[in-house]
Amino acid sequence: MTGVRLTELVEAAGCAAKIAPGELAGVLAGLPRLESPQLVVGFDASDDACVWDLGDGRGLVATTDFFPPMVDDPFLFGQVAAANALSDVYAMGGSPALALNLLCFPNCMGIEVAGQILAGGAEACRRAGCVVAGGHSINDHEPKYGLAVTGFVRLDERLENGGARPGDRLVLTKALGTGILTTARKGGLLDEAGLAVATSSMATLNEAPIRLCRELGVWPHAATDVTGFSLMGHACEMAEASGVTLVVEAASVPLMARAREMAAMGLVPAGAYRNRDFFGPRVALDDALPLDLTDVLFDPQTSGGLLLAMGEKDAERLAGALRDEGLPATVIGHAEPRGDASVVVS
Repeated sequence: MTGVRLTELVEAAGCAAKIAPGELAGVLAGLPRLESPQLVVGFDASDDACVWDLGDGRGLVATTDFFPPMVDDPFLFGQVAAANALSDVYAMGGSPALALNLLCFPNCMGIEVAGQILAGGAEACRRAGCVVAGGHSINDHEPKYGLAVTGFVRLDERLENGGARPGDRLVLTKALGTGILTTARKGGLLDEAGLAVATSSMATLNEAPIRLCRELGVWPHAATDVTGFSLMGHACEMAEASGVTLVVEAASVPLMARAREMAAMGLVPAGAYRNRDFFGPRVALDDALPLDLTDVLFDPQTSGGLLLAMGEKDAERLAGALRDEGLPATVIGHAEPRGDASVVVS
């Protein structure tokens, strides 16, 4: 299939391909709970990974993530998918150590394309200091790629999405808009230069926020990565797990260039509408906010940034240090005692 774009082979791209959050919640609610005292973090609060107590002060962090391509370059797709999977370990405060490839690939495409995807994933893992030790592949009519990742965290440093405290400030480490921009590119209404801001962000590891927290001697009270359920969805999960309300200042949220422009043209992925349907009733939006802006707030992100809740001075120091490293990190709001809504956007 020489010349075929990867994105032409898929119905949905990146994290926008996730099962609708409402449907997923219904499935998870019916699953039996297999408990163990060594499982210190499971999926009860929608955390990014599970943590297993190793009995020596360390926790083993385990996660998996994979999805269809949102870009046409196979090496870049591999980088983005791997960065997205590795992010779950960083969101728990840990360091990735070992990864296994997960590859679904159409047998009608040249196998060299699969090699480029795997090479991109390996490059991202190399940057993370994570060893790729094998994996599994199957034939599929849609290409998909990701990783099963194992990492480690000190149990007294583990981060969960529950733990935000009233008065905490909220730091967002990457700009929003990947779902909208990749949708616009797939529709032929955005060129490669316009997409570059999204691809650069998606290929960037979420290693820097955790490293800088340690270097600065600050530590978040709660953390999550912002992926397919959007900033609003993951903020709802943090607020509800923490028993607080998160107040987001829309004007402070970093947005990718042209994301609002493309949203205003209707180039919004289906996942954004599913996110709004499920999380919207728990979000109080200021009536004055324009629709294109709120569409970006509900946009499913692929390999998005971290959302961190931490003390005010710590948040400002971390955001400044991240900006010094070239990341668009911003303090976007705060936590306050629980009110009627999980998230308030002003």
